[in-house]
Amino acid sequence: MDRTQIEMEVDTINSAQIINSISGASSTQEMQQVPKKGHPKGLYVLFVTEMWERFSYYGMRAILVLFMTKALMYDKAFASNLYGSYTGLVYLTPLIGGYIADRFWGNQRSIITGGLLMAFGQFLLFFCGTTYHTSPHLSTFLFFAGLGFLIAGNGFFKPNISSMVGQLYPKGDRRIDAAYTIFYMGINVGGALGPLLCGALGDTGNPTDFRWGFMVAGIGMLLGILIFKKLKDKFVISPEGKTLGLTPTKADGTVQVKTSQILVYGGLLALSIAIIGLLYIDATKFGILSYLLITAVLGIGFMIFSDRSLNRVDKQRIGVIFITAFFVIFFWSAFEQAGASLTFFAEEQTHRNLGWYTVPASFFQSLNSLFIIIFAPIFAFLWVKLGNRGIEPSSPTKMALGLFLLALGYLVIAYGVKGIQPSTKVSMMWLTSMYALHTYGELCLSPIGLSLVNKLSPLRFGSLLMAVWFLANAAANKMAGILSALYPDPSKSAPHLLGLEITGLYQFFMLFVFMAGIASVILFTVTKYLQKMMHNGE
Repeated sequence: MDRTQIEMEVDTINSAQIINSISGASSTQEMQQVPKKGHPKGLYVLFVTEMWERFSYYGMRAILVLFMTKALMYDKAFASNLYGSYTGLVYLTPLIGGYIADRFWGNQRSIITGGLLMAFGQFLLFFCGTTYHTSPHLSTFLFFAGLGFLIAGNGFFKPNISSMVGQLYPKGDRRIDAAYTIFYMGINVGGALGPLLCGALGDTGNPTDFRWGFMVAGIGMLLGILIFKKLKDKFVISPEGKTLGLTPTKADGTVQVKTSQILVYGGLLALSIAIIGLLYIDATKFGILSYLLITAVLGIGFMIFSDRSLNRVDKQRIGVIFITAFFVIFFWSAFEQAGASLTFFAEEQTHRNLGWYTVPASFFQSLNSLFIIIFAPIFAFLWVKLGNRGIEPSSPTKMALGLFLLALGYLVIAYGVKGIQPSTKVSMMWLTSMYALHTYGELCLSPIGLSLVNKLSPLRFGSLLMAVWFLANAAANKMAGILSALYPDPSKSAPHLLGLEITGLYQFFMLFVFMAGIASVILFTVTKYLQKMMHNGE
């Protein structure tokens, strides 16, 4: 997923608490806390709200590149690069939305505003899907505007809803780990249902039907916001019974920062327009996003390592975060082929006809979320058992294992397509097996990495170092689009990478085998060194 999946799928330092459940880790304070029965009802309000948002995001993502290539008639290379720019920006805007929530709006208003922006973006895509064959120029404008509003809305929604989960519980409450696990399941339920329903309605073989997938995604987003709006004041409350996520205030109860609402909403509109422009320029004119990401990482690195308050141990621990963040770029750039090149593969070279029903290519994007729901408890049990026996792998080792499983997944599908003709379709089991192995890799790497950042970050740099982690994810998604553009098209000349000609699917998939495999070997090799640099920071 994402996850972002995760998809991106959880956010800020609180996100790392998911892995405490998966790894079986808990603090002494938590162990000493007297457990309470059940969970606050507010958790389930947030669960349902997040579930519908993920339904909307993954449902739309499942049909996005298909809509671009079948309806808008973009070639695969352009569609892949645009997909990479879109998902890369999705990881950047939460930095802005989180800051505005902390300073001006609070969590609640940011969640509602972000959700409405995303719903508006989905409806713009619906109108794009309605007008593309009659008014191409208008549909192009609506398409980029829709993606821009989705990116801006995500920036306000994502960093705020996940952070509210921890606020439902008193400090040290041992239920928090389980709460984030429940919340994480909400993400994956939405991630599984979205591609199924949006794909069933939109991915029918008729390009004009894609609009219905976008319409359903928009309705799902609105439904999540309506549920949140109706129930938030009653159930999303602190342990003391106070409403959570209101406008930030000072200790004396006054508003932290007073500003004109016209100014704030005007700024929001300006941000959305700027994102639309940046997306369009990056996709059609000049790849500016890659340079922005590099500049951001170098700037943050300089700010942190030039701080004189940090001692040698702090700097070495921070160095581990930067090193592991570099390796996750290789993981996510290969993993995120799901929304681009692997969708092309599912559409064109996967035998999906069951006799009585032809499985839409978009359905395969539900597999990752379904496998997470099935296998996350198994990995939780595995880490706990290994920990009890004193043989649990270190965090860098788990991450190297995640890269290895990702490479193994691509090796499986490379074997499945070896020697076949472009007109030959292979069994769905090859793609399904690959997605299963990729999910195992994600469970070894994604939550482990979030937890590692949380454990190694000095308190005053916690948010900034989490930003480094998400910048790595943004870079990976952009790189995923660039690599997906290498997907071989029999009607065009073979693409090249570093002087190597990619003549078919076998060479294309082996590219990810070598990329992830080499990264895995290197990370395995330096694991002992990284453990020393962590200074028992786990």
